[in-house]
Amino acid sequence: MKKHFSIGVVFIISATLFSCATMQTNQEKGTAIGAGSGAAVGAILGQAIGKDTESTLIGAGIGAALGGLAGNQIGRYMDLQEQELRNAIAASESASIRREQDILRATFKGEAYFDSDSDQLKPGGYPELRRISKILNKYPQTTIEVNGHTDVRGPEEYNQRLSERRAEAVKNELIQNGVLAQRIRAVGYGESRPISSDHAVNRRVEILIAPIRKG
Repeated sequence: MKKHFSIGVVFIISATLFSCATMQTNQEKGTAIGAGSGAAVGAILGQAIGKDTESTLIGAGIGAALGGLAGNQIGRYMDLQEQELRNAIAASESASIRREQDILRATFKGEAYFDSDSDQLKPGGYPELRRISKILNKYPQTTIEVNGHTDVRGPEEYNQRLSERRAEAVKNELIQNGVLAQRIRAVGYGESRPISSDHAVNRRVEILIAPIRKG
């Protein structure tokens, strides 16, 4: 029964996303649609990132709708997206963009988005997320992972839950701005992935943007 339900979910997600992708393709010529190979690649990507069945189903749905990018398209596609993201946050003191091969990592200072011990977005975070959402919508052949991080102060279990709630808050705001929920996964890492000896630097939210590759 569970297997039949999972298959049904894939078909529903795929059908819904395919209609959206078709409309977008008519507006943006040159977008490659390859439902069969895209579904397979999306499923592999979902399993690789999420390591669970839910992420695999989501990845399959995205891949079926959007197909995927051929190897010679990925570099240019991510170059353009990177430049637009850099332009969008050029005036921001709380955000930065880093390129890791074909992955884009946007990092946002935690205190610019959340008050201490809070998972409610601060007013200043909304316009920045709106600008970023416009670019994510313009480049739909990517998956998005929102990561929440904390410093090591406080109980580890509490920090884990707080990081998860903050990641969900950012994910929900992206969805409110029109980014397809099926493209986004929110993950909390708590205090487990420090990048500095400075507590303030470790309190951060990251958005990882990865291309969907065509098989």
